[in-house]
Amino acid sequence: MIKSHSSTWFETKVQYDKVMEDGLPKKVKEAYVVDALSFSEAEERITHNMKQYISGEFDVVEEKIASYREVFFSDDADDDKWYKCKLQFITIDENTEKEKKANVYYLVQAFSLEVARKNIASVMSATMIDYNIVSITETAIIDVFAHE
Repeated sequence: MIKSHSSTWFETKVQYDKVMEDGLPKKVKEAYVVDALSFSEAEERITHNMKQYISGEFDVVEEKIASYREVFFSDDADDDKWYKCKLQFITIDENTEKEKKANVYYLVQAFSLEVARKNIASVMSATMIDYNIVSITETAIIDVFAHE
């Protein structure tokens, strides 16, 4: 089942020393997404969430407002990747009767590109909007933290 969550999303990057499979520490930078009302709240939320997963010190080294306003979460445990999807909504201008196209971005949780496409179709089937999927790109995002 796919759940949709609308918000202002911030893409953040966290840098820390991660113990690799060979047992040696390596400085890594990982991407996470949080919903927040401001940059300061986004930093506070990612810091709070990361304290649960990182035992040592870490730094929030980057924050930016995401181009998407809606995230599609999957209940399927296999859906462990995040895909940025660009859809083009097609409408008809009532005055000129010309076709208008508007690009909209979404973040979609899925196992693969094909599953991301199916998850988009699942959500969009509940709407009356004509659309085309312009692109689906796998991201480096590790996790998305939404307000409960």
